[in-house]
Amino acid sequence: MVSRNVLLAVLIATGMALAAWAAPYSIAKPDEQKIFYGSAASFQKPAEVDYAKVVKATPEYASIKKNKIQEGTAKYWILVTEASEKALKFIKRVGSQTDYDLIAMKGYLGTLAEPIPAEDITESVLKEMKK
Repeated sequence: MVSRNVLLAVLIATGMALAAWAAPYSIAKPDEQKIFYGSAASFQKPAEVDYAKVVKATPEYASIKKNKIQEGTAKYWILVTEASEKALKFIKRVGSQTDYDLIAMKGYLGTLAEPIPAEDITESVLKEMKK
């Protein structure tokens, strides 16, 4: 028969492990340009997205390439802005439809003083764009 002290020790260790696993992350001084969805102050399930890949998948960006619009022109910047806005819209939509509570630029969370693991959801965003 397992002694009461051993059982108690196992329960405490399990509880501590679960508490550590479920503890929220936070970023003290986040780069807001690299956070697309959620709050860096407290989150539990982070994701990352290849922002450039999502922008390049928009019809607006395709128009730049198709029509050979010169970089730096007014038309170029208008289309780049529209492509960026559309990319953000779909990133936020995927965030609201899933249980990810923070979506950051791919690679950003791994460069922090204490790296934070995150799932890459780029393909999910691209699929949402095709709907």
